[in-house]
Amino acid sequence: MYTIQKSVSGDFNQVVETTIDALKDEGFGVLCDIDVQATLEEKLGEEFRQYRILGACNPALAHEGLNEEIELGALLPCNVIVYETDGGEVMVSAVDPQQLVGIADNEALDSIANEVHDRFERVLSTVGRELESASEV
Repeated sequence: MYTIQKSVSGDFNQVVETTIDALKDEGFGVLCDIDVQATLEEKLGEEFRQYRILGACNPALAHEGLNEEIELGALLPCNVIVYETDGGEVMVSAVDPQQLVGIADNEALDSIANEVHDRFERVLSTVGRELESASEV
């Protein structure tokens, strides 16, 4: 599996905002926010489920990684996706940085990938916890 993910209940836009806030709390900025549904409608006239791609970057970890492997920029930023499932849930899924940097075959990146992985796990946990709390109110 090349992603780590969490299925949650809640309003799609609220899940996106909660995800962005959780990323921020873990030191990530969202460099780009691609609304796939709107793009496919505009460019192709095609309907698609709600689907957002958030390009997340932690500047300090990106800097460290680029110093170890200059070509790492081809794999940045790390994408986090939020989309509607067929069952009506909302899935939050982040690229697994351990899988991603594995293609670079540079052991110096392992500790950075582990750190990003741990932070993404905390982001997903926070999103689940925040949305569960909001639904109990």
